[in-house]
Amino acid sequence: MQSEPLILDKREKRKLAGEYPDLCLTCGTCAGGCPVTGVDGMDMRKAVRMALLGLDQELIDSRFPWICTLCARCEHGCPMSIDLLKMMRSARAHRERDKVPGVLHKGVEQCLKSGNNVGIPKEDYLFLLEDLGLELAEELPGFTVPVDKKGARILVTINSKEPFAEPEDMFFWWKIFYAAKESWTVTSDNWEGVNWGLF
Repeated sequence: MQSEPLILDKREKRKLAGEYPDLCLTCGTCAGGCPVTGVDGMDMRKAVRMALLGLDQELIDSRFPWICTLCARCEHGCPMSIDLLKMMRSARAHRERDKVPGVLHKGVEQCLKSGNNVGIPKEDYLFLLEDLGLELAEELPGFTVPVDKKGARILVTINSKEPFAEPEDMFFWWKIFYAAKESWTVTSDNWEGVNWGLF
């Protein structure tokens, strides 16, 4: 019995191609578009070659996955649509936790422990939100900072530098929400707005 050839649309082809780094043409478009090519020897072509040659552990142990910014410029430029970000994320995911570069490991550990990467105690954070809310209420009648408001339409996360280094930066968003009569809230736990999983 003879079967008909499988016809894939462009999207399906791109998805399938991404799973096969051996389709790499070694054209260098990935490295040419990468903003960190050359930093500590970073070259996306080398990373792809390592994967192709079965040097998985060497790639995982290398600095390449941690130098990569995951900006996806390499992937967008790749004529074969190879999923280069997936490769780098996978290499990061396979690194033993205690071998993750220091500052990233410490930041994530601190977030897991205190809800933010600088270790601000919950009581201090809540006191600051209340104090800032009172300050802004002088300008915006009836303003309060909603904390853990059920049913809010927007959950606002905060960069950990803002509460104590640049608290006024939060006013800009809060004023917009106030003027728009938007339903929003901040959370009292795990309020850190930095995406540590990306790093």
